[in-house]
Amino acid sequence: MIDFAALRRTMVDGQVRTADVTDLRLLAVMLDLPRERFVPAAKAEFAYLDRDIPVSGADRPVRWLLKPMVLAKLIQAAAIGETEQVLDVGCATGYSSALLGRLAGGVVALEEDMALAQKATENIAALGAANVQVAIGALAAGWPAGGPYDAILLEGASGVVPQALLGQLKEGGRLVCVLGAGPAGKAMLYHARAGEFSGRPIFNAAAPLLPGFAETPEFVF
Repeated sequence: MIDFAALRRTMVDGQVRTADVTDLRLLAVMLDLPRERFVPAAKAEFAYLDRDIPVSGADRPVRWLLKPMVLAKLIQAAAIGETEQVLDVGCATGYSSALLGRLAGGVVALEEDMALAQKATENIAALGAANVQVAIGALAAGWPAGGPYDAILLEGASGVVPQALLGQLKEGGRLVCVLGAGPAGKAMLYHARAGEFSGRPIFNAAAPLLPGFAETPEFVF
C-alpha cells in the first residue's frame, strides 16, 4: 500500500522547501492536501513526482497539474492574504483551487473543459472547501463576474501577456503565471497600480501551454 503521507512529506521537503519556498501556511497546506486525489487513479503513484502530471482524458487536449515546485513558488510570489479573493485560471481537477481555498477568503476555480470542471467540483466538495466556486468558461476570458480579484493564478504557460486577466485585478492586485512556452519560460509577477500593469520575472520555469493563451503568429509580407 502506498504511503501518500510520506510521499507528501518527501515532496515538500525535497522539492518545495529546497526551492526557497518559506511560506509556513503554504507548506502546511501542501503537507496536508491529498494531491493523489486530483490525478487519475492509474497515476496516483506519480502524484508527488517533480513533474507536471497529465489529468485529462485521451480523447481531449492534454491538461496538466503543474509540478509542485512551480506551483508553490507562484503562489508564494502572489502573497495571498486570508481575506483575499483569488481567480485560479485552468484549475483542471481542482488541486490548486483547493490549496488556494485554504489560504484565501474565496476562490473562483475557472475551467473550460467540462469533464475536468465536473471532477474539480467533486473533489472540492469532498474536501469541504466551501469558499471555492467552480466556474465554467473560456480560460483566456477570465471570470469578470467574480472580480475584481486580489490575485490571479494561471495553471500553465501563456505565450502572451494575459491582458484580459490583468484587467480583472483590483488596485494593488497581483497576477502570477509562466510566460513563454518551453524551457525558455519565465515565471512572472504582475502588479496593478493606478490603472497600469507592471511585470517582472521571478524565476525560470517551464509549464504546459494553457488553451487560449498561444502567441498569435505574425504574418510577414
